[in-house]
Amino acid sequence: MSRQKRKGDGYERELAAWLNTNVYKEERCERTPLSGGGKHGMGFGDADLLGTPEIFVEAKRVEKLAWRDALAQAERNAHGKKTDQIPIVITRRNREATEDSVVFLRLSAFSELYQAFLRERLKL
Repeated sequence: MSRQKRKGDGYERELAAWLNTNVYKEERCERTPLSGGGKHGMGFGDADLLGTPEIFVEAKRVEKLAWRDALAQAERNAHGKKTDQIPIVITRRNREATEDSVVFLRLSAFSELYQAFLRERLKL
């Protein structure tokens, strides 16, 4: 297994653990077995994480990210799987803390999430 693959796999496990601790408050999310670097099922890649309701996660641990390409990959994979989940990319560089990761998604998806947040928070 290449060093880059090990880093990517480790990051997927980090993200799952971070989401479980900070978002779900229980063991709900996990790394997709055999994710990364391959195509599965009907020729489309699976999300990198399982147990993330409403979002289709593409995780990238790289120093320089072609984020538009990464987002297009997440969108292709999500649409290929015929899911209604929102495709997102979560990324961090080496030596950055997991909570400092950056999330990329389309403005239309952000507005949907933000509206739901405002409805809940402000009871709009």
